Amino acid sequence: MASALALLSAPALANTTEPVKIGFVTTLSTGAGAIGEDMRNAVELAIEHLGGKMGDRPIEVIYEDDAFKPEIGKQKTDKLVKKDNVDFVAGYIWSHVLMASYKSVVDNGKFLVSSNAGPSALAGKLCNPNFFSTSWQNDQTTMAMGDLLNEREIKRLYVMAPNYAAGKDMVEGMERTFKGEIIGRDMTKFPDQLDFSAELAKVRAAKPDALFVFYPGRHGVQFLTQYAQADLAKTVPLYTTFTIDSISLPRIGEQALGSMMTMFWSPDLDVPANHKFVSDFKAKHGNYPSHYAAQTYDSIMLINSAVEKVNGDLSDQDAVRAALQAADFDSIRGDFKFGHNHHPIQDFYLREVVKDADGLYTTKIVTKVYEDHQDTYAAECKMSIN
Repeated sequence: MASALALLSAPALANTTEPVKIGFVTTLSTGAGAIGEDMRNAVELAIEHLGGKMGDRPIEVIYEDDAFKPEIGKQKTDKLVKKDNVDFVAGYIWSHVLMASYKSVVDNGKFLVSSNAGPSALAGKLCNPNFFSTSWQNDQTTMAMGDLLNEREIKRLYVMAPNYAAGKDMVEGMERTFKGEIIGRDMTKFPDQLDFSAELAKVRAAKPDALFVFYPGRHGVQFLTQYAQADLAKTVPLYTTFTIDSISLPRIGEQALGSMMTMFWSPDLDVPANHKFVSDFKAKHGNYPSHYAAQTYDSIMLINSAVEKVNGDLSDQDAVRAALQAADFDSIRGDFKFGHNHHPIQDFYLREVVKDADGLYTTKIVTKVYEDHQDTYAAECKMSIN
C-alpha cells in the first residue's frame, strides 16, 4: 500500500522540480536597448531576492529581443509559447509590439504580464482574463500631468509626441484633463525621427505658456538636447512624461535639474520593498533603477506570489489566474491591487529631478497628484473578477 501511494504521488513531486518558465520579451538591441537592459537587471535582482526559486521550483527566464519591431516581437512571442512552452510571458516596452503579440499568448492558454506597455485597448474592450499589467494604462500618467498643468494655470499649451499607439494614448490622456487650449500639436514619425528642430522652431513661433512632450528612450535624450540647444527653457517651460528617467539622466545632466514629471513611483518612495529594491539595484549597477526596472521587478514578484499560492502547481489555470488577481506580494509601490480589467489601481505623484548626497541625478516626490486611480478604459472592460 505504501509503495502504491508513493507511485501515485511521484508525478506531483517530480513536477515541483521542473522550472517555472518565464519568457521575457524586451528590446535588447537598437538605440532602445538600454531600457531592455534595465528591465533585465531588475528580473535578475528579483530572482536573486527569491533565492532562485518560486516556491520549491527553480526559475528559468528566457529573454527575447524584439528589436523594437512588432513583427519580430510577435515572432519571438510565438517561439516562447509554442516551442519553449513557457508558463508565463512578461516584459514588453512598446505598445505596438505588445498589441502585435498579446493574442499569441492569451489565445494559447498562457498568462501575459505586461511590465511596461499599457495600450488603451487592453485595459478596455480587448481586456482578457489572462492579461495582467504591473505598470499602468498609458493615459493615466498624462492625465495626472493635465491636472498638474491646470494647477499651474497653463492656458496655452503646445504638444509633441511620437505617432504610435503609446504616443496617441499619452496625448489623449493629457487632453482628457487639461482645461486650457492646445495651440499646436506635432505627432512625429516613430521610431525614425530624431531631429526635432523644425518642430521646435514652430514652438518658438507659437509662444505657448508651456510645452508638453512624451519621448521615451533615446528619443527623449535627443529631444532634450535639442530643446537645450534651441534655448527655449527661458521662454517655454517644459513638462514631460516618460522622457526623463534614471537611464537618461546621466546623459542629460544639469539641464534636467528641476524638471517636473508625473509617475506612479519614485526611487524615494517610502516603502520597505522599495528601499530594498533601490539599494540593492544601486549596489549592483552603480545607478538608480528606472521605472521600467521597478515595474519589471513587480512583474516577477507578482508571478512568484501566484506560483506560491498554488503550491507550485500551474496545471489549474483558474487557480493561477485567481492567484494573480489577488496580487498578494510586497510591491515596490506599497499596497498593490488590480481593477477588474487587471490593471493596477494606484497612486500617482509629481516628481522633480534632483541630485542626491553623492551627486547622482535622481528624482524625488514633490506631492501626490492622484490616489487610488483607476484608468478610464476600465469602464469598457466587460470582464468580471472571479
